[in-house]
Amino acid sequence: MDRPLVVPELPAGERFTLRPWRLDDVALVREASEDAYIPLITSLPANYTDEEGAAFIRRQWSRATSGVGYSFAIADAGAGRAVGQIGLWLGPHGRASVGCWVVTSARGQGAAGAALRAVSSWGLQELRIPRLELHVEPWNAPSRRTVERAGFVREGLLRSWQDVGGERRDMYVYSKLVDDL
Repeated sequence: MDRPLVVPELPAGERFTLRPWRLDDVALVREASEDAYIPLITSLPANYTDEEGAAFIRRQWSRATSGVGYSFAIADAGAGRAVGQIGLWLGPHGRASVGCWVVTSARGQGAAGAALRAVSSWGLQELRIPRLELHVEPWNAPSRRTVERAGFVREGLLRSWQDVGGERRDMYVYSKLVDDL
């Protein structure tokens, strides 16, 4: 895709909003970079500096500008504070991949599930993407439950699918189709 994309603001349940990243979201980037796992599976800096935090946010903007996909900050609808990230990455053959993370201080509040339901409904219905996919490591039971509650269907195990922290890891592949809504 060669044209820039526009990252909209989307409601994600009653408590959360998906919105474009802002430079004042660096506090979220700092907290996420301190997580033991998030920097391994994302482009977040493992050693946070204000410059690296701002560079991460600019990379999120560039994903839409370059047509790669949509990167949203997951924000508390009341306070506006960002608590995580969700992305919808456009791929070939009518497929797109979805990935998300939520910082430790905001886990267990339904942010990831609300964000997954919102972005998948938007992608399938508004963007008319025929198939959404996402990957979860087998050991990550909380993420597997969240993904399944958001309506994604586990299709199988992809052995040695992805490099995570210098080690090849298995991943479950999940999908969601418009018929699953």
